Amino acid sequence: MKDLLEPFLYPQNIFLYGLLVACIFYRKKGLWLLLLGFYLAGNSYFANMVRSYYATQISGSSLPLRDSTYVVLGCGGSADTLPACARARLDRLGQSLGGQVAPVLITTRYCQPYQDYLLGQQPQGLVIDCFDGGNNTYQEFSRLRQRLNQQQRLQFVTSDFHGWRVSKLISYHQLNAGLSTVSSQTFRPLNCSWNCMFTVNLSNYDLYSKLSAEYASYLVWRVSVTFGVWQQ
Repeated sequence: MKDLLEPFLYPQNIFLYGLLVACIFYRKKGLWLLLLGFYLAGNSYFANMVRSYYATQISGSSLPLRDSTYVVLGCGGSADTLPACARARLDRLGQSLGGQVAPVLITTRYCQPYQDYLLGQQPQGLVIDCFDGGNNTYQEFSRLRQRLNQQQRLQFVTSDFHGWRVSKLISYHQLNAGLSTVSSQTFRPLNCSWNCMFTVNLSNYDLYSKLSAEYASYLVWRVSVTFGVWQQ
């Protein structure tokens, strides 16, 4: 009973009900539109549908490629530290390798922490090539295409909220590649019982924020490439 009733007392839901009261009291179309947008963006039932659709979009590029070179896209850090997102990607790589030896390519400015962590996780030695791929995903792909044969089998490893962009770049550069993603909390389906139709969840707003940023980033890049203003 506690799990069913507690969400109604969360601040975002108190705001939702207050907004509903204001809509009923003032009867303004603008308030109703605001209420509808706030509810639809925060509702877990509809957000889970979006999560499922997005997962389908990025899983469609997860081709089982044998004898592949694994490409771990960099995730920041420093010369001494390895961020959590990078550890998650390297852990995902370890799961994909399953103790097998395969060529690994890492695109980061700070190679040593990545190499130390990966070699510490794998029982067998790996052939690791690491280089500075640039400041963003688009530069990484441009430099990867210069270093690799277009027909070479690749398996990219990245975070799920970058999965759509990476799958589009694989297609754009016509690479023979599959995609493995690391699951993040934002993109995991939320529990949805009877009360989820009457409540909103802040994680859903985070979901749409990340999706909007992902789509907008790729759109801006494609437009800049089309008009010749993109700097590799």
